[in-house]
Amino acid sequence: MTGVAETKTQRRPLSIAALLGLGLALLIVAAALFAPYLAPFDPMRMAAGPRLAAPSAAHFFGTDEFGRDLFSRVLLGGRLSLGIGIAAVVSGIVIGGLLGLVAAFSGRIVEAVLLRVIDVLYSFPDTLIALALVAFLGPGIENATLAIAISLVPFYARVTYGLAAAERAKPYIEAARLAGIRSGRLVRVHVMPNIGQSLIVMGTLGFSSAILSAAGLSFLGLGVQPPSPEWGAILASGRNYITKAPWILIFPGFAICLTVLSFNLIGDSMRDLVDPRRRGRP
Repeated sequence: MTGVAETKTQRRPLSIAALLGLGLALLIVAAALFAPYLAPFDPMRMAAGPRLAAPSAAHFFGTDEFGRDLFSRVLLGGRLSLGIGIAAVVSGIVIGGLLGLVAAFSGRIVEAVLLRVIDVLYSFPDTLIALALVAFLGPGIENATLAIAISLVPFYARVTYGLAAAERAKPYIEAARLAGIRSGRLVRVHVMPNIGQSLIVMGTLGFSSAILSAAGLSFLGLGVQPPSPEWGAILASGRNYITKAPWILIFPGFAICLTVLSFNLIGDSMRDLVDPRRRGRP
């Protein structure tokens, strides 16, 4: 009974930061999903209002240099930004996770070679890797998504290797090997369920980096191409009007900030719940 009571007292409700992040994330995702129904104008339609019109009842976020409704473009831009982020993070976790598991449960030679390659790639910033890949592959949504995913692979490979190596050193792994269980089944049945939560947490935190990378590539003209609405591309089109029409930069920039903030809050809260060493912290 004492153990049960102690377990119950250790469980903490979600913090205010976690609830705030979850609420913001749900609001942003819902706005992106229902953007075609919420947008009052076609985001591609030129002269939907006066050029560079300030925010008003007719155009909540104002208009851009072509008279396009900025509110509609920011809503639809969320779909592209979130889609690129999700695709890049999932691909990065799958590829990096496989490399990390192979390095942890293969022979010493394979482990040493893979770790050295991962370390070399990990020494470069994610943005630099993404820029180099997009410069080689060419601009576009697909190439930008692929480049961001590949830039995240070294990080997730290193994280997965660390988690898998920690599990590999535990007694139950040695017992399973003595029982004749092969490495593939060992990883699938025993290791993955134990490290899956940590990978989900790291994926949530990495999603913010993917959003920023996508916006950065589009801002530089290497990601989503005009006239498609994407937050980074909208920022790029409005930089020439920063003094005359600052709302073109304010609203998509605010959308990026809210998205990154919300998923960082969720990731930090999930990490506190998963990591026993952080549960007792205020």
